Amino acid sequence: MRRRLPWILGTIALAAVVAYGLSRAPESKGPKQPTKSKISAQELRDKLGGAPPALAALHRQANRFLPGKRAGLRARLRELRGHPVVINVWGSWCGPCRVELPIFQRASLDWGRRVAFLGVDSKDNRESAERLLADIPMTYPSFDDSDAKIFNGYKLFAAPSTVYYDAAGKHTYIHQGQYLDRQQLDADIRRYALS
Repeated sequence: MRRRLPWILGTIALAAVVAYGLSRAPESKGPKQPTKSKISAQELRDKLGGAPPALAALHRQANRFLPGKRAGLRARLRELRGHPVVINVWGSWCGPCRVELPIFQRASLDWGRRVAFLGVDSKDNRESAERLLADIPMTYPSFDDSDAKIFNGYKLFAAPSTVYYDAAGKHTYIHQGQYLDRQQLDADIRRYALS
């Protein structure tokens, strides 16, 4: 026991120093989570008016949760053939998703006449998800994925993740992780959805 005592005391001292250092560390300078990001009715009309019928149908279901889970998503993808599709997998429990959602909100406004956007709310509590979408409303619907079958079907590592389909309905790419800025998302839309 005497031989181990210095090791034990050293470990306790090290833990105390680390805990003290962490308590004094400055806050992270990472992106802050937005509290609200609204869209005006006028902006919706200006940006999305005149969209093709299949895309206009998505806009009419904006901010709603769609039934059907994995089968519902597959059926909707078949209906959207002829249009590129971007699927954002998110959850209200996911900090990076909260930071990323306003980026998707703005992108779906700008691309919404050419590209179909869908959400997948994965492993989430509906009440929390609805509160988040009240603060950051989306121009497109989300499929409920509380059982994570969509998430697991795409073999995702984490949320957020983004899945791309071209206009022919071919699955082209999965971006695992958060988009940090609009330029990165726009580049991937051009490369994996529109090309």
